[in-house]
Amino acid sequence: MSNVHDVVILGGGTTGLSAGMYSVRAGLNTLLIEQSGFGGQILNADIIENFPGFPQGIAGPDLVMAIQEQASNFGLEYAFGQVQALNVQKQPMILQTESDEILARSIIICVGGERNRLGVPGEEEFEGRGVSNCATCDGYFFADQEVLVVGGGDSAIDEGLYLTQICSKVTVIHRRNQLRASRVLQERAFQNSKMDFRYDSVVESIDGRDAVSSIRLRNLKTDQSEEIAAAGIFIYAGYHPNTRPFQGTIPMDDGGHIKVDLNMATEIPGVFAAGDCRWHSARQLATGAGDGVTAALSAYTFLERPDQSA
Repeated sequence: MSNVHDVVILGGGTTGLSAGMYSVRAGLNTLLIEQSGFGGQILNADIIENFPGFPQGIAGPDLVMAIQEQASNFGLEYAFGQVQALNVQKQPMILQTESDEILARSIIICVGGERNRLGVPGEEEFEGRGVSNCATCDGYFFADQEVLVVGGGDSAIDEGLYLTQICSKVTVIHRRNQLRASRVLQERAFQNSKMDFRYDSVVESIDGRDAVSSIRLRNLKTDQSEEIAAAGIFIYAGYHPNTRPFQGTIPMDDGGHIKVDLNMATEIPGVFAAGDCRWHSARQLATGAGDGVTAALSAYTFLERPDQSA
């Protein structure tokens, strides 16, 4: 059964690459399957300041390239495709892609998540014409113009601060009465003269003709609506895990996060999950890397059992 992989990892972000690095270093035949490109959401990060080992920070793409190179040097193998279904009820387990079946003795799911949409009129219509979720990708197009940022977490405030270097004004729209971002980001935002804040407010519609020209907001306390002129809107309204293909196969919570124990093990023998797609994740790069390492070591322990040697 030489065509059976010891470990198959789903997802090529920081978590998956870290799992792959430890897996191949443990002498396990390991394949990492990525749907599109390595890195996931951190490819959009202009600067990462809180990943250990980089006191001056590091650009997201540079960090991904370094981790991938490190994993490749140890012999990690890659394939591109999307796993559409799993059969985890027997050994070896079967992963079904668009065009192939892959056999594995253990599986580590590191598929991360995607940003949520607001679901308001104009959001899809003006995608790429004023609606964005990547300031470092699209901020240049709004030089010296006014833009809005939707959200109150780290991503929203970090990207908003980046936009203040390019745009004339950045207004943060948040449905709560205070931000959720880390204290250091909040302090930077409040001290930035180009940033304004609208609390207790939600977007009702995104309007324009050929491109975005205004956004209609509604105050949740007064129920009053108003129109704000803006050339662009950057949306950071949370995210959801990319676990839909595994629903009904892998135990999850109501939000689609995979249930695991402290060893990143699901209740299905040989199936592990790590990073943002698991429940109770801190959703940080450093903890995601640690999750991947833990999952790889747990897979190694699982495969060392005599009854898994078949």
